[in-house]
Amino acid sequence: MESEFLYLPTIYVSMNKAFIVVLSFFCITNTQAQINEIGVFVGGSNFIGDLGATTYVNPNSPAVGLLYKWNKTPRHSWRFSFIQSKLTAKDIESDDKSRQVRAYEFENTIKEFSGGIEFNFFDFNLNNSFDRKVTSYVFTGLNISFYDSLFFITNQANIDSKEKTLALPIILGVKSNLTSNFVIGLEVGTRVTFADDIDGSLPKNNLGTPFGNIYNNDWYVFSGLTLTYTFGKKPCFCAE
Repeated sequence: MESEFLYLPTIYVSMNKAFIVVLSFFCITNTQAQINEIGVFVGGSNFIGDLGATTYVNPNSPAVGLLYKWNKTPRHSWRFSFIQSKLTAKDIESDDKSRQVRAYEFENTIKEFSGGIEFNFFDFNLNNSFDRKVTSYVFTGLNISFYDSLFFITNQANIDSKEKTLALPIILGVKSNLTSNFVIGLEVGTRVTFADDIDGSLPKNNLGTPFGNIYNNDWYVFSGLTLTYTFGKKPCFCAE
């Protein structure tokens, strides 16, 4: 390639070099002109399925996790997270009489990796000067969740195998900046999975006895607080 460039006019080579320099500068500037957020999620989890209570937001086990956000504009961010919790449910805690009589219960561990887009309903521009900002937000994307496949024999939950499933997260929340670098949020998020054996109601490998509605997949909910620390060069959104 270098030998070919030697035969080009000097001005053409200079223009190409200038273009590469300008392009490199633009890429570096664009990379630095973002705000990064890294932090933690602390809250609780609850299960929604064919076993236990049917209350949508009813945390009964602790949930913890890590999250990262790349704030592209004041209105949207790319968000990635890892959250872990135990999912537990008991039929005797349900308002459904038939579930109370059945008296099943289970415990499972869920680990999820999530990625997607977080949209702010109001501008959330974390500039250099501290100014209190509050916005509601919604998040959606795609999860991969790891769990134990369960089945029931004589009212006892048993583990069949380690499994994973895709899930669709729908998170609603509200957040505000505590300082110029710390942001706190309160959120509730439902995960609609593509599995129905988290509670053992539709076991794999012909183990146990199916129960409940075989056409409804399992859901679970994380609700709690997020606390993130912002770092990186503060962006200028003047041209957006």
